[in-house]
Amino acid sequence: MASEKTKQDLSAARRRAAVSIGLNLTLAVGKGVAGFASSSTALIGDAIHSATDVLASIAAFVGLWVAGREHPSFSYGLYKAETVATLVTSIAVIVAAYEIGRQAFFGANRLPDVAIALPVTAISLVVSLLFGRYQLREGKRLNSPALEADARDYLADALSTGIVLLGLFGTRFGFPVDKWAAAVVSLFVFRAGAALLIKALKDLLDASMDRETERKIIHMVEQHPRITRVKQCLSRTAGGRFIVDMDVVMHTPSHRIADHVADRLEILIPQKFPLVVMARIRPHYSADTIIQRIIPVDRPDGELSRHFVKSPWFLIETVDTQNASVIKKHYVENPFVDVKKKKGLLLGKWLLSFKPDEVQVPDVHAGTAVTLLRESGVEVRTLPE
Repeated sequence: MASEKTKQDLSAARRRAAVSIGLNLTLAVGKGVAGFASSSTALIGDAIHSATDVLASIAAFVGLWVAGREHPSFSYGLYKAETVATLVTSIAVIVAAYEIGRQAFFGANRLPDVAIALPVTAISLVVSLLFGRYQLREGKRLNSPALEADARDYLADALSTGIVLLGLFGTRFGFPVDKWAAAVVSLFVFRAGAALLIKALKDLLDASMDRETERKIIHMVEQHPRITRVKQCLSRTAGGRFIVDMDVVMHTPSHRIADHVADRLEILIPQKFPLVVMARIRPHYSADTIIQRIIPVDRPDGELSRHFVKSPWFLIETVDTQNASVIKKHYVENPFVDVKKKKGLLLGKWLLSFKPDEVQVPDVHAGTAVTLLRESGVEVRTLPE
């Protein structure tokens, strides 16, 4: 199921895609009218580019709309609808490149009316450049590959419009380079379309997440007190987002604790890494005779403390449960004993850093620290009287 934040991001992305459709349509009509009125081959080609952008923007909008749907036949979600939209965008751009090149080499040889074409081209350049940069920034913020593809399409449009503008300036000063400008435009547009096509195909072929994000997720999981190591981590892309399947090794004799830890990690990973829309944890567990136990004490070698959170010291023991012997022990001083706010939360996180298997407390229902330890899969026992 999609998280609330993911749904909000998709809704915001859809609104921006809708704005893009209207803007692309305006640019296409403006360039087309000016291109035909001025007999500019390059500007007509650029109008064709913008017209295909309208179709691409519609594809992005439809892809974003479908990506937000949920259906029982698609248990992994419909996020790849955005990838399909990106694929359609890339094909539209490549078709535009072909049409622009065809017009350049086989179209009628006419000198454009610069007075008509030049101001329209200049305005189109500014609009495409500004909106493309804005759309790219928003696409990255909302983690939307369809918006990013749409933004790069705008920037490609700005680049091709810039070439048209240079050609018109050349024509104004007596150099008939309009058709050559159109040919150059077709090359740039084809390059942009090919890049989008490769990106979409990699996504459709289930490329894995980037290695840096994968390492961070593995590191986070291995910090859990019950996890010994990550045995295997597999990932796949889903419309610019990720699905993670992970096998983890943990030492516990209880399948209940193993399932509990796996369930918690499946919630915590998407919270920590918003691009992960689904995490599946498969625990491999077995009993271990060597455990780590934490006990609150008044002082080193002192009596048991009856106040867990306010305990000034903690005894950390490594215990061999097979013969009930303590292998080694050491004392750590409570750094949060005088803290006024969030003492239980801070203490619980600190104790988890020692990766305990068992913690003894005066009252198993006492406070935030005990709750945090229990939710992390640590066995909580009552102190002996």
